[in-house]
Amino acid sequence: MKNLGSICAIALAACAFAACNNTQHNSVAKADSVNKSKDTSTHANTLATNTDDAKFAVEAANGGMAEVELGKIAEQKATNPRVKKFAEMMVMDHSKANEELMSLAKVKNITLPKTCGPDEQKTINDLSKKSAKDFDKDYVDDMVSDHKKDVKKFQDAIKDAKDPDIKAFATKTLPVLQTHLDSITAIQKSMK
Repeated sequence: MKNLGSICAIALAACAFAACNNTQHNSVAKADSVNKSKDTSTHANTLATNTDDAKFAVEAANGGMAEVELGKIAEQKATNPRVKKFAEMMVMDHSKANEELMSLAKVKNITLPKTCGPDEQKTINDLSKKSAKDFDKDYVDDMVSDHKKDVKKFQDAIKDAKDPDIKAFATKTLPVLQTHLDSITAIQKSMK
């Protein structure tokens, strides 16, 4: 019975991998779907993958990828030196967190998205089309809003995550996100 389950899991993973190569589909939704099918947290003697913990990891990966992409755009388009410096911090800090999360996900058998979700991709597309004059304000506003949501998600993960390693990742990353929020809020106030 275990072998049949393993074969099914491998087949499902192969199908999911093939589907992820089709960029017309939502990579985040696919990762969530694959992780739901792998939820083995109620089975004994298996690698536990809790659906809620996996969902947090998917959301964190999706947000982290978007932060890096938006940071790269801001490094090029921003005219305010403080915004450019913040963008550099986004690329550096979120790239590091993304690498840590990918390593953790591999160990925990959690599938992460390969590309940003549709909402994040829309933001990336919209901001990349902005003129230099309008870019800084819109980027800063997006970063304030996004980091408020991120801080809340990570606080919730610290409180609710079942997996101690997922909880540890959230605990380690939250102060960095809070620093980002404090920095971008100060930049936003200085621009008014």
